[in-house]
Amino acid sequence: MKAVIFDMDGVLIDSEPLHDLSDKTLLKRLNIETPENYLNKYIGVTNPVMWKEIINDFHIEKDLQEILNIELSLKLKLLKNGDYSAIEGIPELLKTLYKHNIPIAVASSSSSIFIKEVLKKLKIEKYITVSVSGESIEKSKPEPDIFLKTAELLHVNPEECIVIEDSRNGVIAAKSAGMRCIGFQNMNSGNQDLSKADIIVNTIKEITIEKMGDI
Repeated sequence: MKAVIFDMDGVLIDSEPLHDLSDKTLLKRLNIETPENYLNKYIGVTNPVMWKEIINDFHIEKDLQEILNIELSLKLKLLKNGDYSAIEGIPELLKTLYKHNIPIAVASSSSSIFIKEVLKKLKIEKYITVSVSGESIEKSKPEPDIFLKTAELLHVNPEECIVIEDSRNGVIAAKSAGMRCIGFQNMNSGNQDLSKADIIVNTIKEITIEKMGDI
């Protein structure tokens, strides 16, 4: 193991409820009604991919970029005003990896602006060597592009990386990239199928350097 790559939403921060609320607020503004768990299938998918599909499915007349700008504004406001902190166990894990000089990266489908604001909110920027947004790659998770780019920026081989993910799309992307993967069963991320992960944990506290070395 030469690097650890963290997904952000649902792994570093319990932000899936925030995304869900902002997306539902925007859908309501657009007078669109969807089934209760409609948005769960988009967990781990980039916003442009998600909203492009929604625009097509519901014949929305607004421009994609306009939708994305409104959505980002809603999310940043919720993040700023909300009482958000790192998921239990994350600060300790980051400190341990940092102490052992193991590079830490964030590979998230969220926008670069939102990633920056989350890391700032959680006060963990100093631990992160590289952060890669879904905006900077051509294909969204479950394609492996974002993880392959992250490994390239870290100057390590994919097989030398361990990914921590909470979504089905993210786990598939990590394994497709040739990386080892720890699935974090975050109940706020919906009923995600993490079966393709090398191991599955129910809490971040279960993840140790020793356990990573055994994968």
